[in-house]
Amino acid sequence: MVTRAMVPPKRYFSDNRQSARYREKACPAATAASSSCVGTISSLNDVSSAVKCTTVNINAFTVPAGKTFELQLLAGTTVNVLGEIKFGNVSWAGPLFQVKGSDITFNGNNQKWDGGGPFYWDGQGSNGGTTKPRPMMHILISGTLNDVHVVNTPAQAFSIANSGPITISGVTIDDSQGNYANSKSGGLAAGHNTDGFDVSGSNVIIQKSNVINQDDCLAIGKGTNITFVDNYCSDGHGISIGSISSNVVVSDVTISGNSVVNSSYAFRIKTDKSATKSTVSNVTYTGNTATSCNQYGVLITQSYPSDVGTPGNGVTISDINFNPDTTALLADSDAYMVTVNCGSGSCTGTWDWSGLQASGGKTGTIINNDAITGYTQ
Repeated sequence: MVTRAMVPPKRYFSDNRQSARYREKACPAATAASSSCVGTISSLNDVSSAVKCTTVNINAFTVPAGKTFELQLLAGTTVNVLGEIKFGNVSWAGPLFQVKGSDITFNGNNQKWDGGGPFYWDGQGSNGGTTKPRPMMHILISGTLNDVHVVNTPAQAFSIANSGPITISGVTIDDSQGNYANSKSGGLAAGHNTDGFDVSGSNVIIQKSNVINQDDCLAIGKGTNITFVDNYCSDGHGISIGSISSNVVVSDVTISGNSVVNSSYAFRIKTDKSATKSTVSNVTYTGNTATSCNQYGVLITQSYPSDVGTPGNGVTISDINFNPDTTALLADSDAYMVTVNCGSGSCTGTWDWSGLQASGGKTGTIINNDAITGYTQ
């Protein structure tokens, strides 16, 4: 359904030059007026007409199984989510939702998006078993995305591959049901590979969000100028850069003011053992806290997928700093507080760790890295 805005009456000029000049100015205004309507989506049948408007309201509805709810929006569109969105369940590749556009304002209004995770969860995630639609939310916009509440993601939750600067605020990802075994998971947690935010874009801010899941809270695969600030991460694999494959650049990352609890890792950089021609640089951790780390507090490894194996050296990791504010982590007694596993000659630059306070766990190893200052095991 589309509601059109009032279009002002035309003005006329007797002078031809004046008239031509007016027409030059009027055409852009007419284009704007043609899209200054309100589109309403209550089913997938409404999408094609609604996205012709620069205000799109989404009411509660269920997306049919095996279909992507896709929005290709006009520049400057505002989206308002006004009801719960559910997705029918069937084994397929996905994604469940995809949004594209520039300078978008996406207001989730804390309405739930339910991915139907229990239908898919089998303890294997995207590594095998039932084919799971992923990601649940494919974000390809610039602008802002606020107050989106996602529950029960089949596998990965948000994939961020933005077209320009984006700020994401107040998001909730609640996969807490996936912490428990079910009849298909062989005694393991049923949810798996339920990454919170997978980032492969630049100029990204993610702030004041809450993630309860069974994998990385944040996983940066590539990109520059990425800030992750004032977020809460629980039950998963903490805050990660990687895994880093070949021909990838990650730089200028700030991890600030976050809380990581009851997670396998707190802060991790993982590069594929076989990766080449990639760099990770200028990463700052400041003012974070982590408690109940049950495997590692800090893990920097170049032997991924092994936590600590024979490292590769095809990725250069440089200028990794824990400062200026204190990052305090408390590891479980049988976990390692800090482990660094660099390839020969591949960890370089300034590593000022004077702001890192680690306690509670076992002393890990530091291999092929003599750049770290301000911290001793």
